[in-house]
Order: sequence, then structure tokens, then C-alpha cells
Amino acid sequence: MSHDFPIRVYYEDTDLAGIVYYANYLKFIERARTEWVRGLGIDQGRLRDETGIVFAVRRIEADYLRPATFDDELVVTTRMQGTTGARLMLEQVVSRGAERLFHAVVTLVCLTETGQPARFPAEIRRLLGVALH
Repeated sequence: MSHDFPIRVYYEDTDLAGIVYYANYLKFIERARTEWVRGLGIDQGRLRDETGIVFAVRRIEADYLRPATFDDELVVTTRMQGTTGARLMLEQVVSRGAERLFHAVVTLVCLTETGQPARFPAEIRRLLGVALH
């Protein structure tokens, strides 16, 4: 299951050259991941409050392919690549029309309130299993 999240590039997203500042792509894909998780029916605030578990980025592999500029209409597509009991691997692509601008592979993990690794709760594993198929 893939999820598309539209984003428009604002002036504040650009650098002196008039292109999207590289770190803002990470913000774009974070917003898209949050909406993807919400779309699965996972309430991250409730998860934290009830279990003390939060999702955290463990690793990002990113490729900047082409620049986006002010006022571009972009789409962030999020696709689940796989999951284990404690990790979630996602592919995220930022596109302008049919043109791929940015590609990332993101690994998420669960952490406890004290920052210790944790397994995904059973209900989260179930929802992720549904999303994978």
C-alpha cells in the first residue's frame, strides 16, 4: 500500500539559490510518514501515552536527484518495504509530476520512554502486516 502526500514549496523552504534547502526534504518526508502512520489507524500520541513507546528514525539513506524550486507542487509517496518485530523499513519518493526529485529509504524503530529499543506492540504489528500486503 502506498500513500501520497501533496506539498507545495514555499519561499521559506528555499535557499539563496532559490531551490529547496536539502534538509527540508527530510521535513517533507517526516510529514508524509506521519500522515501514512495516521492513515493506518495508528495514533502516535495515544501510543506514547498508553505504552510509553514512540517511533524513531534509526537510519536514512537519501539521494537528492533533482532540485525543487519555489511554488512547485510536489508529492511525497511512502511505501512500506518491510517490517520485523522491532523495525519498519519505508521507501519515500518526492516527485514533481512524473519527475523524481528525492529518494530515501528510512528505517524506523520503537523506543521506550528511556530511549531503550522495544518491539512493536501486537496491534501495531497487525496494522503493519495489513499495510504490507
